[in-house]
Amino acid sequence: MPRQAINPDTLFNSVQHGFSQITIGAGSKIVTVSGQVAWDKDKQIVGGMDLRQQTIKAFENLAIAMRHAGGTMDDILSLRIYIVESVMGNTSGVKEGLQKFFPKSPPTSTWIGVPRLADKDFLIEIEAFAVLK
Repeated sequence: MPRQAINPDTLFNSVQHGFSQITIGAGSKIVTVSGQVAWDKDKQIVGGMDLRQQTIKAFENLAIAMRHAGGTMDDILSLRIYIVESVMGNTSGVKEGLQKFFPKSPPTSTWIGVPRLADKDFLIEIEAFAVLK
C-alpha cells in the first residue's frame, strides 16, 4: 500500500514545502535505505557544488535503491535529510527535489543541518524509511 498522507488543517501547510505532516503505511516488509548522496556508480559527484543538482542525483539514487528493494518512491514513509550548514540558507533546490519526486503525496521529512558529510564535496545526504507489502 502506498503511503497515506495526512495534513490536518490545524497544522501548517507543509505540502507546499514538499513534505507531509503525517504518513501511514501498511505492509510486512520494512525497508531502510542508507543515506544517498550525489555520487554516480563510479563515485563521481554529480552536480558539482550545486545543492539542487546534488539533491536531484541523491533522489535518483534513492529511487534506484527502492526499485532494488521491490518498491517505489511512493512506499517511502519518512526521509531524513542532512544538509551542510554552509548551504542551509538556500534550500529551494531541496524543496524542488521533494516536489519533483513526490508530487502528490510526499512523505514526512526532517532536515538536519550538519557541519559536513562523509566527503567534503557532499552538500546533501538523504536516507529513507519505507514499508512494502
